[in-house]
Amino acid sequence: MDTIWWGFVKALDLVIHLDPNLTGIIWLSLRVSGTAVLAAALLGGALGVLVATKRFPWSRGCVIVLNTCMGFPPVVLGLLIYLLISRSGPLGFMGLLFTPAAMIVAQALLATPIVAALTVAAIRSVPDAIKDTAISLGATVAQADWMVVREARFGLMAAIIAGFGRVIAEVGAVMMVGGNISGYTRVMTTVIALDTARGEFELAIAAGIILVTISLVLNLGLNLAQGGMRK
Repeated sequence: MDTIWWGFVKALDLVIHLDPNLTGIIWLSLRVSGTAVLAAALLGGALGVLVATKRFPWSRGCVIVLNTCMGFPPVVLGLLIYLLISRSGPLGFMGLLFTPAAMIVAQALLATPIVAALTVAAIRSVPDAIKDTAISLGATVAQADWMVVREARFGLMAAIIAGFGRVIAEVGAVMMVGGNISGYTRVMTTVIALDTARGEFELAIAAGIILVTISLVLNLGLNLAQGGMRK
């Protein structure tokens, strides 16, 4: 019990005094996950808008695939990416294995179906009357679709935040393709996993505190933005 207590005390000391090792890990985590979510927002958002606003024969199948990919096992994705970018893989010449770039790719692939599926759900929850009214008032189909997307903006924001929360908390795929190299590819989740296994709790607890704080700030910011936009 004393070990856990002192772990919390030391962890708070690391956070309060902005330990350089901890801040470097936090910055890398935010940079990797932020870049991945930006890519996922662009790709997944565009895909979600396309599937939600256009009617084509296999649109329902696309939704099923997106919903299925939301639960795709991260370690399986990590294995697939590892096989592709390893030295003997088809993309081995790019030298991506055990780099932040490989981690970004893994996280982006994890977040894209989440953003896309939640975007589809958000847009399809908008009443059809809004699009019909816009068209009846002289709007083109593209303009009416854009109006529907704007009405679904709260859901789109939530989709991006959900994608970010998913990837910044990911450990399996990130560790497989990033290698958890100190000072280069160590992020908060891999620190928690590694240091806990070693019995060194202070840095793991500090990283956990930061992860929970980031989640709280993101959700608080979303709620405030939604409240302000409604007003």
